[in-house]
Amino acid sequence: MTLNSEAPTEPISGINYCLRCCVPETQEGVDFDEMGICTACRSSEEKMHIDWSAREKQLRSILDEAKAKAGNGYDCVLPISGGKDSFFQAHVLTKVYGLKPLAVTFNQNWVSETGFYNLQRCLEVFDLDHLQFTPARGLVNKLAKKSLDAIGDACWHCHSGVGAFPLQVATRFKIPLLVWGESIAESAGRATYSCPGTKFDRDYFTKVSAKLTAEEMVGDGLSAKDLHPFELPSYEEIENTGVWGIHLGDYMFWDEERQTEWIREVYGWRETEMEGAYKGYKCAECIMSGVHDYTCYLKRGFGRSTGQASVDVRNGLLTRKEGFELIRKHDQERPDALDYYLKVTGLSEEEFYDVMQKKKLAKLKDIVLPIHPKVKPNAERLVPFVEQIIQKHLNQPDPRIIRDRKELSDE
Repeated sequence: MTLNSEAPTEPISGINYCLRCCVPETQEGVDFDEMGICTACRSSEEKMHIDWSAREKQLRSILDEAKAKAGNGYDCVLPISGGKDSFFQAHVLTKVYGLKPLAVTFNQNWVSETGFYNLQRCLEVFDLDHLQFTPARGLVNKLAKKSLDAIGDACWHCHSGVGAFPLQVATRFKIPLLVWGESIAESAGRATYSCPGTKFDRDYFTKVSAKLTAEEMVGDGLSAKDLHPFELPSYEEIENTGVWGIHLGDYMFWDEERQTEWIREVYGWRETEMEGAYKGYKCAECIMSGVHDYTCYLKRGFGRSTGQASVDVRNGLLTRKEGFELIRKHDQERPDALDYYLKVTGLSEEEFYDVMQKKKLAKLKDIVLPIHPKVKPNAERLVPFVEQIIQKHLNQPDPRIIRDRKELSDE
């Protein structure tokens, strides 16, 4: 695609951007200092001055204590999707520290073919015991529709489920420690390493992403029974089990680019084309990632590529101008997965945009956000892999019949 050479340097005129990277003022929780530098850039500076050897000793002490207390049980809960972070977490816990985690997956029922492979590869290569919960297709469709109006993106069930299910497992199996991956101070722009802000607790994912509890989502054809799988354990259950969580990125130098390259080369982890992004590894397990990021663009004027470009600018891999060019190309692109979303929710495209217009930040209300179609069809089918398998085998003959027919034709 040829970009308009006369376009302004910044992707959206009328809003302020970090003077060092590409983060806009519309990012949730961001703060610019007196020099116009964003939270994530300041956190990146802090990261270079942290004594990571001392922090690794803290991590080892935490994990050693968890192993000692676990006895014959699981040492910790490992929330896992098969994505790049949880794959690397599995390596660190099992190969570096010798833990026996219980791998736990909330399956959002939008798993891609690549995501299915990566999760199974992870379970096999690290020899993990595994529990998985998958909400019903009809429930997911209803929640995806309600989620748009409720929180301004399609993914409440995923935001909520990835927090609730591991906590449910931890309390029921009495496994106190949960181990997550990237620190919120890494690049989210909502915290720094010196001021971590939101610490992991029972309500962490409600505060950071889901925004609403299961109880608050009841209504519009969704009953309390429907929402029961998304309920968090009670505060009493959390306290009685002693459940708590850590992010490995708070204790070890986190470099998602190098870590992704490493698990790809060593373990065969796979990337794929990701809509709204110029890298192929973020949320590779989900076909709907592009819709999630597109709703962020429609609400806040930025999408996934803004985060990726900002990290690359901080790391010296791109100039700020090059970052903005990539942002215009990818953030402003209508995702193909929107067709699937409209199909399963029954919304028209006009209704979709009407809802998103209402969710648009006041700062952006009078700004027309550029949107352009994709130049090429997506490289991977944007249909849940389980549906692809069903479509492939539905109404097909018994394989014995196929074999016998082939033998007859060869005679």
